[in-house]
Amino acid sequence: MKTIYTKLLILSCLLGTWMACNSDGEVRDLGVTPVKALYEPTDGRTLALQSSASAMLYFEWEPARAEDSGVVLYEIAFDKADGNFSDPVAVIAADNNGGSNHATITHKRLNQVAALAGIESAAQGTLKWTVFSSKGINPVMAEQERTITLTRLAGFANIPEQLFITGAATEAGSDLSKAIRMKRVNEGEYEIYTRLTEGQAFQFTNASTGDPSRYSLSGEKIIEGGTSTVSKTGIYKYYLDFNIGAFTVKEVTKVNLFLCWSQRKIELPYKGFGVWELTNHTITGLTGNDNNDDRYKFRMESSAGETEWRAPANDSKPSGNEAYYYMVEKDNVQQWTDGQIWKSPSTTGWSDKTYDILFSLNPQASYTHNLTIK
Repeated sequence: MKTIYTKLLILSCLLGTWMACNSDGEVRDLGVTPVKALYEPTDGRTLALQSSASAMLYFEWEPARAEDSGVVLYEIAFDKADGNFSDPVAVIAADNNGGSNHATITHKRLNQVAALAGIESAAQGTLKWTVFSSKGINPVMAEQERTITLTRLAGFANIPEQLFITGAATEAGSDLSKAIRMKRVNEGEYEIYTRLTEGQAFQFTNASTGDPSRYSLSGEKIIEGGTSTVSKTGIYKYYLDFNIGAFTVKEVTKVNLFLCWSQRKIELPYKGFGVWELTNHTITGLTGNDNNDDRYKFRMESSAGETEWRAPANDSKPSGNEAYYYMVEKDNVQQWTDGQIWKSPSTTGWSDKTYDILFSLNPQASYTHNLTIK
């Protein structure tokens, strides 16, 4: 049966290919009309790009028509102000994998396009844009083109594809080959939880070998070259966004296991390299619902206030799946967060048991934890 099905599938594909060709073997019925009119944004639009991840610009155009009456695919092409789209600086598919006659493009993506067009960081410059329609091959340029003037974000034109932290202040020391790789959050965005020593230098690099590009921090900005220091030895979270050339930092002062019903907090000491761990800890003194309700999460105290670490979406007993223990940070600190908590593996309450508790924000893996009853 499986063999028959496979043969039928191959025959169907061959038949589809034959139907799309004429007697000379040339592809037919794959032509489309050019887009006749561009709707949004208006010609000559001026826009100061914003760093928010939710900042978007909407593009829309009149639909094209296909010779076979089928679906038309669209791409927006961007070029320099004096370009003719023969070699555009960027081409972006429309929404719905290219199938819609509109596109929603983030400001961060537009910032990257502007950099490719030679517009400097934080400077203003003009781009051309138009739309190409096709059936997947032989794209046809729209009958119109428009300009848009953008003020770029204060970011980097060449965004590192990976990022490390190194230097005498770090947990790995100043040996570049031992530099700690930071977690890539999004394109051009990196973060790390790590201990830094006051008075010692650290910096960021785009590689752990050779002669990498080096970055440091100045004011609220990321700059090329140089080194940075902290005024107090401690555990810090650094978040760097090269799309806008900015960073944030907070000092983490405490991580607690939080038992939801009793609201008991159990502090976990910092072990190193983004990991907090408490071993051989016995919980005592809980009775009634305080003992029997097994929901828990974590709370983090820092210079930016208190946050919670919870499951992305969960309200069940552990199943042995590693993803059960994955964590995300949330700002809404509250006692009850149904659907975003974990449960103890015990069926007889928290009290009078000894635990090993691991809370890991190590950048080399998913943020996770483990709760082991010994």
